[in-house]
Amino acid sequence: MCITVVKGDRPALKLVVQPKAKKTRIVGLHDDMVKLAVASPPVDGKANREVISFLCGLFDLKKHHVAIIAGEKSRKKLCLLGDLDEAAIRRRLAPFIE
Repeated sequence: MCITVVKGDRPALKLVVQPKAKKTRIVGLHDDMVKLAVASPPVDGKANREVISFLCGLFDLKKHHVAIIAGEKSRKKLCLLGDLDEAAIRRRLAPFIE
């Protein structure tokens, strides 16, 4: 699905980001990744900051617990979500991608 295992068996969320959308929201799945539309443009890291902020709200995490570990300058990103396990990530995503 949209989760892969990295860094010592930690789950990471695979995202494809669509910048400059009308509003920030999960659009669905795209090529086995969560498609996330963000309102910010991809300039000076604004879209990345919005991705992190959105994920913090969705998964009830503090900003320092969410990290983009791959794809900072790409639409395709890999994000660590604190100490959440794969089951917890899937539960939070289920209403948006099923």
